[in-house]
Amino acid sequence: MAKILINNAGSIAELATLQTSAGAGSADRIPSLNGSGVLDSTIVNSKTTSAGAGDSGKLVAVDSSGRIDGTFMPVGVGADSVTITTTEVIAAGALVNVHNSTGAKVRNADASNGREAHGFTIAGAGNAAPCIVFLEGSNTAVSGKTPGATQFLSASSPGASTETAPTTAGQIVQRIGVALSATSVSFEPQPPITLA
Repeated sequence: MAKILINNAGSIAELATLQTSAGAGSADRIPSLNGSGVLDSTIVNSKTTSAGAGDSGKLVAVDSSGRIDGTFMPVGVGADSVTITTTEVIAAGALVNVHNSTGAKVRNADASNGREAHGFTIAGAGNAAPCIVFLEGSNTAVSGKTPGATQFLSASSPGASTETAPTTAGQIVQRIGVALSATSVSFEPQPPITLA
């Protein structure tokens, strides 16, 4: 921490510079770089997420993934997503089905029982919890995919995709997109077909 010399009622005194701001109590103080060699977010007044109008005038900072959080975007700009309460545990990267259970709810999509995929999650959620459902885009919370391979809703692992279409009567075949890499699937769901 750096120190400066100040005039204190006619005497010379030492005063430490600030590496973080405490708000109005830090007014007129000289800032210094922190241990990482940068100005602290409290000094530059930056946020990684926006709580709305209360954050007016703050600088936008990227989050831990190196991206700007969607809360900074105007309505209609950004990821096409909705927040829906779950009726079961949903894993990160799961394909989900929106259904009516005293209002819109979300559960794992499942080709074995006709629960078509309407969206996917990135973070997942517990039972009876709010879950962010993405209705389009890249699902980057998956693994073990073959780049370029068509992805189908799984009939054996609820919420998962498979590179082999289901073949059993009564199950549905739903193409949900294509793998862009081992860890990314472009979600572009097609209407399901029930097998006879």
